Amino acid sequence: MNGSTVSIKNVSKHFGDFHALDDIDFTIRQGEFFTLLGPSGCGKTTLLRIIAGFEFPDDGAVLFDDENVTSLPPNKRHSNTVFQNYALFPHLNVFENVAFSLRLKGTDKKTIEEKVRKYLTLVDLESQMYKKPNQLSGGQRQRVAIARALINEPKVLLLDEPLSALDAKLRSSLLLELDKLHDEIGITFIFVTHDQSEALAVSDRIAVMNKGKVLQIGTPFEIYESPATQFVAQFIGETNLFESTVVKCEEYKVPGKADIEHMVTLNVPALGIQAQLKDDTQATKEEDKNILVTDYEHTDEGQKVAFTIRPEKIRITREEPNVNGRKDINVFKGIVEEPVYTGFQSKFYVKLEKTGTIVKVFKQHTNYLDDGPEIQWKDTVYISWSAEDGYI
Repeated sequence: MNGSTVSIKNVSKHFGDFHALDDIDFTIRQGEFFTLLGPSGCGKTTLLRIIAGFEFPDDGAVLFDDENVTSLPPNKRHSNTVFQNYALFPHLNVFENVAFSLRLKGTDKKTIEEKVRKYLTLVDLESQMYKKPNQLSGGQRQRVAIARALINEPKVLLLDEPLSALDAKLRSSLLLELDKLHDEIGITFIFVTHDQSEALAVSDRIAVMNKGKVLQIGTPFEIYESPATQFVAQFIGETNLFESTVVKCEEYKVPGKADIEHMVTLNVPALGIQAQLKDDTQATKEEDKNILVTDYEHTDEGQKVAFTIRPEKIRITREEPNVNGRKDINVFKGIVEEPVYTGFQSKFYVKLEKTGTIVKVFKQHTNYLDDGPEIQWKDTVYISWSAEDGYI
């Protein structure tokens, strides 16, 4: 690979009384497509600017391949930045915009010609090289900016919300082009975005940030399926999140599987669960509906936790599901408060019969005839999910 390893060592940054970054410490691997993800004001752009050399940390260091570059200006680092607003010279055509940095270095004319054509071909803009920026679409202008950044052959490409000014369809298309480009050139990409769908689509790993801190670093799968905090669970996609208490943790054999798993029984007030903590003789019929969740964290009895279940993992039916005696299936009855048709799926907001809690359920549209009777507003329905699909 041609990229650099980028190490962020205990970086902090203040702007007056505002704590923009608080002791950030992690390493981005060589050749990785790494994303800094979080809401506006979380510190992701400040961190990117510190990596680029446009800002300097109050504490900590930035290393490229074990070389401390903290005090170096941007032009002395092996990195280039693609900005949100393209930052193209309006009076220069595409060719001259991309060639600009090479001309500043005094590169010979033949080399400039070869390299500009190479990188414009890489971003599929060779046929547009003599047009001015105002003659191009937003996506084409952004590709010019990417070619201009790549022509210096950096080891790290920094992308500061490069797609935010584009419409949804163009964002999706250019995102795939960025991913393909990364695979072709093999350098380290550091991508800043507030859009979780963009981050999930292209990243090797994601750092989720909020209020100047990194809350979790992991693959898209890990971030989505195993969120470390309530903020991560709610920020990445949509979810149902409930305050809960651990009733008990025990070994449990899931039907159809050979392995023995640890299962947690949860007391979830929002779902109307009132289980006894100790005495099984006091158990009521309602206790059979306690929320069961596969335990990955080895929680303790009595511990306060947050329980999350993604809407697409919940099944919704008009008939009560036959669970064949399986205790690892959670079933609740409710009324459809609001159905929302979105084309490829329907979203249902189900008001539970016992508590009035609203639970979000997403139903993917596959084959119309296989979907069964259409579920409509005010229908009585049953929602159900497996213990393995919830997460603590």
